[in-house]
Amino acid sequence: MLAVVQGAAGSRVHQRGSEPTPVQATAYGFGPCPAIDSSFLSFALRRNLVVQPASAFLFRKAGYQAIDRICDHYYSLQNKAVVPSVQPGYLKPLIPSAPPESGEDFQIIADDYQRLIVPGLAYWQHPSFFAYFPIASTFEGILGDLYASSVANPVFTWASGPACSELEAIVMDWAAKLLGLAPGFMHESGIGGGAIQSTASESAMIAIVAARASYQRNYPDTKLEDLVIYVTSQTHSLGIKAGMVLGLAVRVLDVHSDNNYSLRGDTLSSALEQDASAGKKPFILIATVGTTSSGAIDNVREIKEVVKDHPYLRIHVDAAWAGVAFSCPEYREMGYLAEINDVADSFCTNFHKWGLVNLEASALWVKNRKYLTEALDVTPPYMRTKQGDNDRTLDLRNWHLALSRRFRSLKLWFVLRSFGVKGFQQHIRKSIGLNNLFVSLARQSDIIEILVPPSLGLTVFRVKPPSQHRDNLESLNALNTAFFSRLSVRDDIYLTQTLLDGVVCIRLAVGAVQTEESHIRSAFGIVVKEATLAIDEWKQRPVQSAL
Repeated sequence: MLAVVQGAAGSRVHQRGSEPTPVQATAYGFGPCPAIDSSFLSFALRRNLVVQPASAFLFRKAGYQAIDRICDHYYSLQNKAVVPSVQPGYLKPLIPSAPPESGEDFQIIADDYQRLIVPGLAYWQHPSFFAYFPIASTFEGILGDLYASSVANPVFTWASGPACSELEAIVMDWAAKLLGLAPGFMHESGIGGGAIQSTASESAMIAIVAARASYQRNYPDTKLEDLVIYVTSQTHSLGIKAGMVLGLAVRVLDVHSDNNYSLRGDTLSSALEQDASAGKKPFILIATVGTTSSGAIDNVREIKEVVKDHPYLRIHVDAAWAGVAFSCPEYREMGYLAEINDVADSFCTNFHKWGLVNLEASALWVKNRKYLTEALDVTPPYMRTKQGDNDRTLDLRNWHLALSRRFRSLKLWFVLRSFGVKGFQQHIRKSIGLNNLFVSLARQSDIIEILVPPSLGLTVFRVKPPSQHRDNLESLNALNTAFFSRLSVRDDIYLTQTLLDGVVCIRLAVGAVQTEESHIRSAFGIVVKEATLAIDEWKQRPVQSAL
């Protein structure tokens, strides 16, 4: 922390016990400030004098440098390793075990960030980052976060941040229109609406809390231990974690390769009948559009038909990764958007994955906000405002678990205005096109097998040598484990593995802004090279019997 106060004779440090004069106070406002003698500041710090928050001049100076370094980082990304070479625990011996007694020069702090922290970062925006789902961060989103941090409104009631609350409602309606969501999901409807959560896990948790409260109001004699959350064997861990946190039972509905790991109506119907016979009360189903492991899309058309006979079952659609693809009309039918608009009670997608916004930006919409806000409303006297009694105001504290939160909508507003609908669609289509390129290359190879239909920007594959007598599952899994181990030690590409019906396979997910055709061709070349070497080693091993 650095600062000075400016007097007529020049810069000096404000000392303990003295009151800043009006002239002094202007030095840590936002007016012009002269250059500061760094040696004088270091002297002041060594003397353990009290300093004021950084002056506008020092903030500008550090800010210019930070922006320059951020720009340099992004423009040089493709020349860097995708993953760091550090080992667990690398940072602890490099940083003191306690905070400094006196403040340090900010330049030293900023340089330590470059020297100590940056080498330990994984570059999720790297053009050769194909693991998990890349985070397509943009300068517009970063600037939105910068402005949001500068005003630091906690945004729990409308009165605590009027612009923050109102922009959130407006931008969430913008985003709903971008994705083609039904008007009932929008604030404009007066019934539904949306808010930005931290993650899809929080969005699912909130949807489950609202569904539980609604079910218990309608069926007050229901025991908590009889309530059941439905997920599938491909649902993200958010479903099981929500059950753990809320103390609720979770039933995992098995999905398999014969249905491309999609939940079908007959599986859901059978589970509902079984639980009804056992006295259990399924109250919410988490359906997925674009599962993490396989990119599977649950058959919402069939789910819609089943729930006609089970109106008490709420439907939450988790489209954390794939939902932003609905911005392109050509992908709406494959994702069952029309059926989602008909049957879903809530819908979530993460703009901080594929949607050009940096963390955190998980968009959650509900068709009836009353169920959500009543389930989460705790209003002590000091929170009551005259504006809060107006149904037209948005008190965000009733839309998520925390009381306070960041001004999250600003960066989404910046991004949607900067890219527009066409620019946003162009980014999505580019990623899908690049994934299709990888698929076409893989299909020409005699050692790469695509295991499930490619899904938007995701391909799941494994190594499978042609005409091999050792083609049992155990042997091929050993080969693909060795193949992935070879990929994992490289720092010029990053992929992840998964397990589908006991089959070891590799995921390649395209989504980074800087990824181009050259990076896809390079990635395929690396895959083939490492696969060939893994096969050569595998052939030398003793033949193992089938399971």
